Amino acid sequence: MTPPGTPAEYFDGMYAGAEDPWGFATRWYDQRKHDVTVACLPRRRYRSAFEPGCSTGMLTRRLAQRCDRLLAVDIAAAPVASARERLADQPHVRVERMRVPDEWPAVPDDRFDLVVLSELGYYFDDAGLDRLVARTVDSLAPGGTLVAVHWRPAVAEHARGGDDVHRLLGGVAGLARTARHEEADFLLDVFLRVPPPARSVAQTDGLW
Repeated sequence: MTPPGTPAEYFDGMYAGAEDPWGFATRWYDQRKHDVTVACLPRRRYRSAFEPGCSTGMLTRRLAQRCDRLLAVDIAAAPVASARERLADQPHVRVERMRVPDEWPAVPDDRFDLVVLSELGYYFDDAGLDRLVARTVDSLAPGGTLVAVHWRPAVAEHARGGDDVHRLLGGVAGLARTARHEEADFLLDVFLRVPPPARSVAQTDGLW
């Protein structure tokens, strides 16, 4: 049994003390990680994407270049305001305040073909993470992409480690892992929603 999930008040407090409390806009580590995340997307373009836990929108800005429609949400009001300002020139991006997984967006009829769980899963207790994963998988279109990327070192405010989140995702029925990027600092996994059978980027391009 994991500790209780991180309360919403924690995030309000973090953003009350600083506009960018984790330094997403200034740290090379985060800039590089965001670039790696987008580089690992197996499709050139996505029709409809969802990014829960978008924070101030630094990764959202990069994802927007690969998506026709993108919904980004966060639990706290301050980062939602920052993300809206950052994405104001991107009319195909919508930023909302939402407490996932208890709240969840209306899923398009054709479902999302991309969901990005970036630095999110370790904030939830067992029941919360199970629900987050279930709602994510249910929201993915057949063949859709799930990208998960999480910090690995222990953090007192996290209910679990990033490795634990990825172990759980690796055992979920309906997901097939097609890529993994592993460093001492973070794990990144790419999953496809099956069926249909998962195919590599080269297979999709007809190279074999």
